Amino acid sequence: MSTARSIYRRVRLAVRCAVGRDIQFPVQTREAAVSLGAEGAAWSICPTGLGRDSVIYSVGIGTDISFDLALIERYGVTVHAFDPTPKSIDWLRRQQLPAPFKWQQVGLAAYDGQASFFPPDNPSFISHTMLPRPTTGVGAIRVDVRRLSTLMRDLGHDRLDLLKMDIEGAEYDVVDDILASGVNITQLLIEFHHRFPDVSIDRTRQAVTKLNAAGYRIFSVSDTGEEYAFIRRG
Repeated sequence: MSTARSIYRRVRLAVRCAVGRDIQFPVQTREAAVSLGAEGAAWSICPTGLGRDSVIYSVGIGTDISFDLALIERYGVTVHAFDPTPKSIDWLRRQQLPAPFKWQQVGLAAYDGQASFFPPDNPSFISHTMLPRPTTGVGAIRVDVRRLSTLMRDLGHDRLDLLKMDIEGAEYDVVDDILASGVNITQLLIEFHHRFPDVSIDRTRQAVTKLNAAGYRIFSVSDTGEEYAFIRRG
C-alpha cells in the first residue's frame, strides 16, 4: 500500500474515532509480523512457528485468495478455506488452484444447520451477510453453516495455528461460540464490521474485551481499524 494512502486511512480513522463514529484498539503485544496478500485483501500474521504441519483455516474468501496463496508459498502450509456465496464458488471453480488450497461450500456460524445469506445492495459486490438486509431480502439464499468446533472435528483437527475470519458481521456470535467451546487457536485474524449501520461499535468493544479475557492479545491493526490480528501463547 502506498504511504500516502496509508496516511490518509489512518487520519480518516483518527477523525472518525474522535467524533465517536469508529473505534480502534492499540497493539497490546509486540510480535514479529508480516503482511501477506494483495492490497485490499492483505492480513498481518506472526510467522513464528508456521510450517508444513500448521493448521490454517480461512473463512470468507470472496474472489481474492492472494493471502491464502502467499501462506502456502511462503510456509508450505495447507489452507482450508470456506465460503458458500455463489460468486465465490463460481470464481473458485474457474481457477487453477494448488493442491494445498482446500475449500468447502460452507459458512461459519455459531450453530450447525442452515442460514439465510443476504446479498449486498450493490450487485457488483460479492460478500453476503447473515445480518438481515430488507433491501435485498428477496434475493437471500439458504446455505449450510457450521460451528468452528464442528468443522475442526470433521476435518480431524484438535487445534488451529491460524484462523482468519471475514464473515460480514457474523463474527460477534462466532467469537462467543469459539470462546464457549474452548477450541485451541493460536492466531486469530478478524475483520470487525462495526461500520455496518446495524452493528454498533459496542459489539466490537465487547468482542475485544472477551478475547482479551481469554488470553488473546492484539499484535496488529490495519490502517482502516477493521482488521485485527490476535495471538494467544500457551
